[in-house]
Amino acid sequence: MDVIYRGKTKDVYDKGDGNYLLKFKDDVTGTDGVFDPGANTVGLSIEGAGKAGLKLTKFFFEKINDAGIPTHFVDADIENATMTVKPAEVFGKGLEVILRYRAVGSFFRRYGKYCNEGDKLDSYVEVTLKDDERNDPLITDEALEMLGIMSKEEYKVLADLTRKIGEIVKEEMAKKDLELYDIKFEFGRVGEDRHIALIDEISGGNMRAYRGDEYIEPLKLEQIMLA
Repeated sequence: MDVIYRGKTKDVYDKGDGNYLLKFKDDVTGTDGVFDPGANTVGLSIEGAGKAGLKLTKFFFEKINDAGIPTHFVDADIENATMTVKPAEVFGKGLEVILRYRAVGSFFRRYGKYCNEGDKLDSYVEVTLKDDERNDPLITDEALEMLGIMSKEEYKVLADLTRKIGEIVKEEMAKKDLELYDIKFEFGRVGEDRHIALIDEISGGNMRAYRGDEYIEPLKLEQIMLA
């Protein structure tokens, strides 16, 4: 298969049948060996993280599809750590959408004068450009439209889908006595009508989850959620 893209945590291949194949790696984002779902560099490698991430991604994508929310998910091969997906056109050169329920991570680092670490947030959505050289800068809906990346109408759809998907993830985690602090999504345009759909993954590697005051590592999160 032809390689389309090599990413930090996944590689993308063209299957030649109209769909793409995502190969999940054991690399996770972070800094100086410390995991951080909001980081834009690979910080460490955790054995089994690829398969664990795919298992959780399959679990959540199937729930989201069942809820009638569009995604690019087709099916998954856990043993080979691969996922078949519909091709998607990313916005600009790629965006990340962060949904925050708690003031932690980069949110607290930016706005610590106005909040306490861990304060509750009301399903706060923010968008960053995927741009390692500029440390993934935040961007507003007005700037997205001015730069021709997406329209304000598309931004509203994206933000609405983000909150709906977040509630599904949050509710499933609550069943296991877990609290979702924040989570990172990616979206793209899919199909001939170019509708906005969830793409990429939903795994322990792109969220912060806690049980009480205990932070749950990505591999442990998958074990708890799928037990």
